[in-house]
Amino acid sequence: MSGRRLGLRKRLALGIFSDLHAAKVEEHRLDTLFWECTLRCNLSCRHCGSDCRVDPGVADMPLPDFLKVLDEEVTPHVDPSQVLIIFSGGEVLVRDDLEEAGREVTRRGYPWGMVTNGMALTERRFRGLLDAGLRSISVSLDGFEDEHNYIRGNPHSYDRALQAIRMIVREPSLASDVVTCVTGAMIPQLEAFRDMLLAEGVSHWRLFSIFPMGRAKHDPTLRITDEQFRTLMEFIRRTRREGRIDASYACEGFLGGYEAEVRDHFYECAAGVTVASIRVDGAISGCTSIRANFHQGNIYRDRFWEVWERRFAPFRDREWMRTGACADCRMFRYCQGGGMHLRDDDGSLLYCHYKRL
Repeated sequence: MSGRRLGLRKRLALGIFSDLHAAKVEEHRLDTLFWECTLRCNLSCRHCGSDCRVDPGVADMPLPDFLKVLDEEVTPHVDPSQVLIIFSGGEVLVRDDLEEAGREVTRRGYPWGMVTNGMALTERRFRGLLDAGLRSISVSLDGFEDEHNYIRGNPHSYDRALQAIRMIVREPSLASDVVTCVTGAMIPQLEAFRDMLLAEGVSHWRLFSIFPMGRAKHDPTLRITDEQFRTLMEFIRRTRREGRIDASYACEGFLGGYEAEVRDHFYECAAGVTVASIRVDGAISGCTSIRANFHQGNIYRDRFWEVWERRFAPFRDREWMRTGACADCRMFRYCQGGGMHLRDDDGSLLYCHYKRL
């Protein structure tokens, strides 16, 4: 029953972790910077929170604009080797200059990684990215062929993603993981899918469930029931105990008794605390999943480091979230109102993982 209730030992551990998180907030040392380099995409996925498309009507951010921020606003204040730059989108591989971007970031001493759907990751492109200093990569694979292609809306998407994964797992210099959006159709197939990933040589697997944003807001076929959500937690916990693959639930929300059993750590939202992003239009925010309502500035009119140091109050002091379902919740000390990406336009909570459990 540990997934249902918080025992005394876990409450004590969560209390200590909460204090450590408060110290981390006070320090807010930047360790991850997302660059949303494009909103263009070669797929049109049913669950896309950004509503990306082939022509999104938003221009890619020019590489020199991002590098200027690094040179003038970030590098003087950090040890570049301790800050991971993550290229995100859209689909990053639609940019022809991605290798150049990687080389420039590497030349400045930053490790960098990327998130991809794998559609355009050819062997030649992969080698070029490795030569440009690629250190980590996440590939989306949302189930077996039928399930994945249904979500991604392309009959070739499963094969391309699987080909990409097969290239990646053979490269020992690269940190990588497979990211899976779990829908109701996948719940009965989780064990078989895990065994397939193991057979392919995958060692790190991150799972998440749909939250009602973007295109997914009006697509009930992507959602899972509360009972299925608990089944997912039990599956991850059991898989972690078996130890054959490093499976974890994504940084989506507080999970009650499942805390520290389905992840390597207790829940915390690092957005605006250790994680920042520069959006495709220059907006400065936490992570790229967070709504525009919480943008803290823009590189085209503000100085990034000044924004990082002096703003981000909604991210670092979560007392404003003590309304609605969170007002009297005994778990607020531990979850701090949940992930920022789960807040609506007016700041209302869209989705509570703890309540589902």
